Amino acid sequence: MGNLSSVKNACDKIGASSKIVSKPENLKDYDKIILPGVGAYKDAMEHLKEFGLDDAIKQFADTGKLVFGVCLGLQLLFDSSDEFCHTKGLGLIQGKVVAFDKSKFINTNLKVPQMGWNKITTNNNKLFENTQNPYLYFVHSYHIVCDNSCSIGETTYGYNFTSAVNYENIYGLQPHPEKSHNEGLQILKNFCNFN
Repeated sequence: MGNLSSVKNACDKIGASSKIVSKPENLKDYDKIILPGVGAYKDAMEHLKEFGLDDAIKQFADTGKLVFGVCLGLQLLFDSSDEFCHTKGLGLIQGKVVAFDKSKFINTNLKVPQMGWNKITTNNNKLFENTQNPYLYFVHSYHIVCDNSCSIGETTYGYNFTSAVNYENIYGLQPHPEKSHNEGLQILKNFCNFN
């Protein structure tokens, strides 16, 4: 759903071998998956199910191989979303996807969706090696709510929310690293270089 080509081009730029895959049986040939996405949660889940990729991604993750969700791809890693209607996600990380609550915004002049550059305050996770609280490009109206133990980065937009996660072999990032110049490419490179 969306930014497959731009993520592939970013992988090419950093010298990472990658391929866009749509057949579930092909996933076993790879050691990592990047699950990008833009658009509506429900449509994306239906698209994955149509191709049998939902179960294939879960089986891939169960082997301990690395999975990296980007933007909508991050949100799909979680249990569910309330975007338009309640939709079950991949359930690889416990938590849910909710709309920005403008009633909680400190600065009520902010618009939803968040669209533009913002900072992630990070911890020492290896996903952020050679970056320091990077400014990255965001486009989203919904964000994840999860246990703090899987949060590796927070962003402030109206209020603080989790914008990066790591749970065991699963990683996720709300902003688009492929649209975030050098720091975004560094994050993508870090993931691609994980053993």
